[in-house]
Parts: sequence; C-alpha cells; structure tokens
Amino acid sequence: MPRERDPDEPKIFFLPNLMTACNLACGFFAVLMIFKGLIEVQKMSGDDPLSAKDYYDISHRYYEYAILLIFGSCLFDLLDGRLARLGGQESPFGREFDSLADIISFGMAPAMLLSRAVLFPLGNAGWAIALVYLVCGAMRLARFNCLAALPKKPGASSDFRGLPIPMAAGFIASLTFLLIDFYKKDYELGMWKYILAGAMLGLSLLMISDVRYPSFKRVDWRTRGTLGAIVIALLLVFAVVQFRYVMPVVLFSIFLLYGFIRPWVSHKLRKEIEVETDVEEDHLAAPAVAPDIKKED
Repeated sequence: MPRERDPDEPKIFFLPNLMTACNLACGFFAVLMIFKGLIEVQKMSGDDPLSAKDYYDISHRYYEYAILLIFGSCLFDLLDGRLARLGGQESPFGREFDSLADIISFGMAPAMLLSRAVLFPLGNAGWAIALVYLVCGAMRLARFNCLAALPKKPGASSDFRGLPIPMAAGFIASLTFLLIDFYKKDYELGMWKYILAGAMLGLSLLMISDVRYPSFKRVDWRTRGTLGAIVIALLLVFAVVQFRYVMPVVLFSIFLLYGFIRPWVSHKLRKEIEVETDVEEDHLAAPAVAPDIKKED
C-alpha cells in the first residue's frame, strides 16, 4: 500500500522547482568560473603585479562566462515564478527554495564578480564593498520572505519594497561586461574606480531601502499590448544585440532610476510603463460573455 502523505510535509511542485534548481546551478557554475579566473591570474602573474589590461587579458574569458551564467540565473528565476503562478502552484517551499538559490546566484556570484572584476584595483576595500552587497542582498531576501508570509490584504500592492536582488545582480553583471570592453580598448578608469565603489555601495543600500519597484507579476500570456509597444520592444532587442556592451547597463540603470521618479509619474503613464492590465475587471466580465472560459481559468 502507498504510504499516506504527511499533511505537514510541504508541497513540492516539479516544474517551478526545477527552474529554481537550474537557477542555483547557474549560480554555482558562475562562482566556479570566477574562481577559475582567479587561479589563472595567480598562475600567470607569479610574484609580479599585473596591469589592469594584463589582468583582464588573462581573466576576461572566465568573467564573461560568469556573466552569461548570472543572466541565465535571471532567466530561470523569471520562469519559476511565472510557472508557479500560471499553474496555481505557489508554495512556501518554493518561496524558501527560491531565496536560497538567489543568495548564491544573485548574492555570492555577483559579490565575487564585483570584488574581482569591478573593484579589484581597490584591493581589500573591494572585498569589503562586496561583503556589504552580499549582506544587504541576504537581508533583502529575508525581508521579502517575511512580508510574503503575512496574510494578503484586499487591494494590497504587488510592488517590490527595495531593489529586487536579481536586478542588482544584473546591473553588476552588465557593468562588468562593459568594463571588460573598456579594458580591451585600453581605456583606464582612473578616478572612476572610486565613483564605481560609491555606486556599488548605493546599489547595496537600495536593496534594503523602502523605494518601491514594479514587480511586473501581472504580465503574462493574456497581457494586452499595442503595435507601438511591440515595435519599441523589437527596437530594444535590436539595440541590445547591436550595442551589447552598453545597452544592458543603460536598461538596468533606467530601471534603478525609475524607482526614484516613480512617485511623480502620473497614474496613467505608470500603468502603460508597467504594462498593467485590468485583469480583475476581465475576470468579472468573463462569465457574462463566455461562461466556459471561467472553468478553464
């Protein structure tokens, strides 16, 4: 006879948690690539200090792999939430598993990338800033889980409180990608390395701030679009491919700044930017038009 299921055992849904496991795997291999880059630099440099260009000539291949893996984690992180909501399979286990994966993929991996590929000229100060980033990211995830566990209030906002850690990780990864291109072209950072250090501290504190960011959780297969929006999205994809070193930083920077200007954006414009739809009204109207559709929902 099959063993009776323990009612206290958490529900583990296959597809959403498989995506979370893939997110974690990408984060693990990103950390591994950064370690490989460090080992290669130590092996090639010996006791002689390297110039910034020589440092990137040796390590950039591994850091680029790490960047692609972090972006892969972002994709899987997006998919696990979408699949869970699409199938009505959101669960406490999935939320906790997702946070544990995120602390590796969007906490540890970007922190190491930050210290070794962005702030390496600052030495131990770079490690300290990376540690601040990691601690703030962990606190951001812990606060999110605490808020998510509270009973949902009617009409409660789905906005994120503080910068989401995948966005922070994406910004660091895209910035590193741009810096690698700068060093390939013999550009020197000079005083910019101190500005970058301040920006990274600001990014860390933004994760635990009260600045609100849109979650885009309402965007799904039924989200209505316009011809103009489709054309703009297509142009953005073309721009990212054509200017792959610059555009990711620009897009992530726009998202970061949007949280600050969002309170002053009109409700109508905000609704268009955040692709909000009248989902509730659509569901209320559906039975009067097509009763069978509600059963499928």
